[in-house]
Amino acid sequence: MQVLVRDNNVDQALRVLKKKMQREGLFREMKARSAFEKPSEKRVREKAEAIRRQRKLARKKMQREGLLPAPKKAVRPGR
Repeated sequence: MQVLVRDNNVDQALRVLKKKMQREGLFREMKARSAFEKPSEKRVREKAEAIRRQRKLARKKMQREGLLPAPKKAVRPGR
């Protein structure tokens, strides 16, 4: 992973790096690897993740077909 530092602005580069790492799931993986996960806990977690993915796909499909209203856009103050 690579981040360019412009105009010696290290703070902005760090923010960009953290955002990239968050998007890649690096923090979640580091937390998971910090302690041993029992095989039974791993199965439960993976099954829950699969269920979450399936529900998300079904929700998106229903939104595309017009059966569910599209999510509302978040309005950010000051923009």
